[in-house]
Amino acid sequence: MRLFGRARPKARDSTLPLRLHVGCGTEVLSGWVNIDTKPLPGVDEVLDVTAGLPFDSAVTIYAEHFLEHLSLDQGLAFLAECRRALSDEGILRLSTPNLDWVYATHYHPGGGSENANGQALDDCFRLNRAFRGWGHQFLYNGPMLEAVLHASGFASVHFRRYGESDMPELRGLERHETWEDTPELPHVIIAEASGRSRPAPLPAKPLGDFRDAVNAR
Repeated sequence: MRLFGRARPKARDSTLPLRLHVGCGTEVLSGWVNIDTKPLPGVDEVLDVTAGLPFDSAVTIYAEHFLEHLSLDQGLAFLAECRRALSDEGILRLSTPNLDWVYATHYHPGGGSENANGQALDDCFRLNRAFRGWGHQFLYNGPMLEAVLHASGFASVHFRRYGESDMPELRGLERHETWEDTPELPHVIIAEASGRSRPAPLPAKPLGDFRDAVNAR
């Protein structure tokens, strides 16, 4: 998606580190530029970030449960724009639902018990709700999230646990509700991406097939 028409940000103290909190809603972070499409209490910048980020040399960008609300192509454009807006040493931290967890916990193929049909109906509703509910457009598993970050020009991707980071300013940021999960199968994927590299394209055939299917609607 082509980015265009970046808005002009409000004046700020240029001596302070620039930290961007994208899609903040009402969960604003002190010391960060809190960004949302709605003028909610505490929001510093009312912006549609799919039209670009009007910032440069940010030290950190944080987005919790935001990426899944964008189409795949919007997500790729947003991540590339994050890479542009960050300093060379800047870090992007993302939190997004884990497709692997959704499938493993929401769907039980087969059956055989007396309640098999009822379970199948419930699973069908729950799985479709996970995909289509809450405005979700594209869900990621770990390999896909890593791939789109590399496709957007990030050199390094590290996965983190909820609230944990090697960087003190990135610890304890997550606010969304938690669910029972395990280190091997977390319910959200949290990734920190940094560095610059030549974008590594996504596999052409599955990407092309997906785009053809989406555009056929």
